[in-house]
Amino acid sequence: MLGVLGLDPEEEFVYRALLGRPSATAMLLADLLDRPEPVVDQALSRLVENGLALRSGGEAFVAAPPAMALGALITERRDGLRIAEQALVTLAEEHRAAVAGRSISELIEVVSGVDAIRHRFQQVQQAARTEIRNFVTAPYLAVPPGSNAQEDAAAARGVRFRVVLERSVLAQPNIIDEVVDSLERGVELRVADQLPMKLILADSELALVPVTAPSAAQPGSEPGAVLLHRSGLLAALEALFETVWQRAYPLELSSLGSDGLPYVELDTDGPTELDRRILSLLLSGLTDQAVATQLDLSLRTLQRRLRHLMDLAGVDTRMQLGWHAARHEWA
Repeated sequence: MLGVLGLDPEEEFVYRALLGRPSATAMLLADLLDRPEPVVDQALSRLVENGLALRSGGEAFVAAPPAMALGALITERRDGLRIAEQALVTLAEEHRAAVAGRSISELIEVVSGVDAIRHRFQQVQQAARTEIRNFVTAPYLAVPPGSNAQEDAAAARGVRFRVVLERSVLAQPNIIDEVVDSLERGVELRVADQLPMKLILADSELALVPVTAPSAAQPGSEPGAVLLHRSGLLAALEALFETVWQRAYPLELSSLGSDGLPYVELDTDGPTELDRRILSLLLSGLTDQAVATQLDLSLRTLQRRLRHLMDLAGVDTRMQLGWHAARHEWA
């Protein structure tokens, strides 16, 4: 827990043991913790250097109060991070100035292989300071749902996520649970019938675009991608993303629901949570069969629910139901 403050696990272990005693020697702590005395002695020396322990005459040590000692370390780290952020801004400006004179080979990096693409994908997210924009299409090559280790870290830094899913992605097994989880974590999601490519953008600085996929006709072939630095081509991809984003259908928690399956069907005067989820998926462009599969329903049950909704809305066609649902915020 205290590793972020520069303490290794052994030092933290010794500090915690010392906190529970008025004072203790290295020999006593070594016996208590079942550690070699030289290891404990070295940890105590480091604690003294960091202001977390004090010598108390002879060979005894006392723990410094955590509020005072750890508070000082936290302040020191915070100041260091602030200085690093200021340096980052300066370095970023120097980088932008240097980009104008860089060759094409310096602006475009070719990445080959699943592992290399996954590594670059994570690095692009780590580099983002304000926003990540993403096109997601099926099939998945390097980063399947649930394996994006950097998304939570980026969100914790305050990075905004805007993601457009291709409609076919919603037909993938268990994807709806992943969609609900992302929405609950503040990711903004929209759906488009088709997307021109896979894409991830970090601010206006980096973009990763897969360009080739393994071919069944060529066994052993590897996927490829290009990593783009700030350039006119990257600006064009930004414009493409914004155009698609404006036209895509928004997904919201209120329309998807998050209480899991199976759902209990209720005789109500309005749509149930299951009904709202059905409408949301249908409006996203999925077929009846795909929606039934995602919600673990039979096709007959799904169509019965739709007939019930059409009766509630007083309409005769699916298109009229869609308009009614949009006007009355059913989905």
